[in-house]
Amino acid sequence: MNKRKAQSLFRRLLPVGVVLIIVLALSHHDPHRGRAVAGAAGGYLVEMMKILPAVVLLMGLIDVWVPKALIQRYLGQEAGWRGVLLALAFGTAPTGPLYIAFPIASGLLQKGARLSNVVIFLGTWAAAKIPQVMVEAKFLGLSFALLRLVLTLGAILAMGYLMEAFGKVKVPTKGVEEE
Repeated sequence: MNKRKAQSLFRRLLPVGVVLIIVLALSHHDPHRGRAVAGAAGGYLVEMMKILPAVVLLMGLIDVWVPKALIQRYLGQEAGWRGVLLALAFGTAPTGPLYIAFPIASGLLQKGARLSNVVIFLGTWAAAKIPQVMVEAKFLGLSFALLRLVLTLGAILAMGYLMEAFGKVKVPTKGVEEE
């Protein structure tokens, strides 16, 4: 392994090492809490390992079956409001944890989707899924749920366009980055 690949691997694994050090320090200071944190982290890891293989398979299929021109046409720079509406629809439909959406978002960026549409997709997935809104309406009332949804969607739209206006995003390449 050359020096660049080793540095890249180190940077990728550094957060894991920091978390392990914190858990070990917490376990030394307060063993009960340390075990609770380690159990929660282990449970989360098991959950991710159950879901991620399917996500990786799905991403591979999307990469092969969905042409770049299609993504650019419907979610790219020239898509206009149609792209925004598609990003909103794609974000509200699924269920599941947010970390599933990140590889999808990366794939969309790599295929030429507009940054604002990808941010809108992620924000909608995180805060405005249809099942979530239905449960919210049941427990907090329809007027509350709809008002929260409208305000949230407005904030998500603003965030998408602000990120595009102020942020220059480097789209990650597939595999290990050559930095």
